[in-house]
Amino acid sequence: MVMKRKHIGSNFDDFLKEEGILSEVQATAAKRVIAYQITQEMKKRNLTKSKFARRKKLR
Repeated sequence: MVMKRKHIGSNFDDFLKEEGILSEVQATAAKRVIAYQITQEMKKRNLTKSKFARRKKLR
């Protein structure tokens, strides 16, 4: 019995595109990267979430 595997040799982006979720996954990944970068910068500057929010409102 020979099994045909549709995604052998293709890349993950091709798979996500075929599933119709590539742009959604890319947007989620971008948001996570931005959130991570903000968190790292807040730690570097010793800011809490509330202090960060207050500073953001002043601008």
